[in-house]
Amino acid sequence: MELKIKEALEEISRGAEEIIDNERLEILLKNYFEKNENFYVKAGFDPTAPDLHLGHTVLLQKLATFQKYGAIVQFLIGDFTASIGDPTGKSVTRKILSKDDVLKNAQSYKEQVFKILDESKTQVVFNSTWLNDLGAAGIIHLASNLTVARMLERDDFSKRYASNSPIAVSEFTYPLLQGYDSVHLESDVEVGGTDQKFNLLMGRQLQKAYNIKKQQVVLMMPILEGLDGVQKMSKSLGNYIGVTDEANDMFGKVLSISDELMWRYYELLSSKSLKEIGQLKADVEAKIVHPKKAKDMLAVEIVDRFHGSGAGQIAADEFTKIFAKKDIPTDMKEYTLGSGIGILQALVECELVPSTSQARRDIKAGAVKLDQQKVDDDKMILENKEYILQKGKKNFAKVTIK
Repeated sequence: MELKIKEALEEISRGAEEIIDNERLEILLKNYFEKNENFYVKAGFDPTAPDLHLGHTVLLQKLATFQKYGAIVQFLIGDFTASIGDPTGKSVTRKILSKDDVLKNAQSYKEQVFKILDESKTQVVFNSTWLNDLGAAGIIHLASNLTVARMLERDDFSKRYASNSPIAVSEFTYPLLQGYDSVHLESDVEVGGTDQKFNLLMGRQLQKAYNIKKQQVVLMMPILEGLDGVQKMSKSLGNYIGVTDEANDMFGKVLSISDELMWRYYELLSSKSLKEIGQLKADVEAKIVHPKKAKDMLAVEIVDRFHGSGAGQIAADEFTKIFAKKDIPTDMKEYTLGSGIGILQALVECELVPSTSQARRDIKAGAVKLDQQKVDDDKMILENKEYILQKGKKNFAKVTIK
C-alpha cells in the first residue's frame, strides 16, 4: 500500500511547479487505496476561445493522472466568469464575451477534452448554475472576505494601478467567484497554472470562511513552452500545436522541437510513466536509442491521442516519405485548371502561394518543383496533363490541366 501511495504521489507531482498541502493530498490517496473513497479535483476553463492547443492540455494530462488514482474530475466551464474575463496577467480590462460565443466555445471544449479525460470519471459543470443564483446579498457577503489592499497585492493589478490604467470593479470579483466555485463544489484539489496562484489560494481561503470543513489542495503546473522553446505556447505567437491540427501537421510540429525541449514535452504531455521516460532518456544518453527515434515516439503518441490509435504511425510513414525518401505524399489536394495557365497563376490557384509576386520570388529562390523537377522559368505555360506541383518541402498539390 505504501508503495502504491508513493508511486501515485510521484506521478501526480510530476512536472508540478508547486503543491500546497502535500499532507492532505497524501491522506486523499490513502483513503482511496485503503477505503476506495473517491475525491474531487477541480479545474476551471473559461471558454474564451474555441480551440485548445497542447499548452492547455498540460492541465488535462494532470487531471487524467488524478483519475488513475481515485479522482472524480470537476471540469468547470466558467460560462459565468467568462462574462467578466480573468484579469490574470492582463494589462487592460478584457473584452466581455457574448452568451452565444461562450456557449459555442464551451461546446467545442467539451468535444475536445474527452480525448484525454475519462468521461465516466468526469463531471462537466457550468458555474452559471450556482453563480446566477448568488444574488446581490450573496455577492456582498462574498466580497466581505477580501480587502482592496489584499487584492492590489496581485502583480497585475498593482502594475495597472501604478500606471493609472483602468481596473473595473467587476475584475476584483473574478478571484472571489473562482474561489466560491470551490466552496459550492466542495473540491478536494484544484489544479491550475502558476499564473493562477492568487485565484487558486482564494478557494482555500473561502472554503475556510464558509466552514466547508476542508481546504483544497492546490497544485500548480508550469506554462508549456512553444515550438521555439522560449516563449509560452500561444496561438498569437504562432508557436503552438493545436489539438485540432491535421495529423501530419501535428506530427511534423512535434518533430520540429529541439532535443532538449523534447524531454519537457515528455514530462508534461506524455502518458508514459516517470520510470519509462527515465529509461528512455538513459537509453538516448547511452546512444542505445537515437534522439530522433525518441521524438518519433512522442509524436506518434500525441497524434494517436487526438486522431485515434494508428494515426500516429500513418503520419510517421508520410513524414518519412516526404522528408527522408524525398517522395511525395499519398494524400494531397487536387485541382483542375484551364488550358494555357502559367506556372505563377497555377501556384496561386492551388493555394500554394498567396500571390503571383510571391510565386515569382519562390521560383527565383528555387523553392518550386513540378513533378519533382525544379522550376526556374516563371513564364512557363503548363500543358494539358497531370502534374505534381510542389512549393517548399511539404506543400503539394495534384494538378490536372484540361
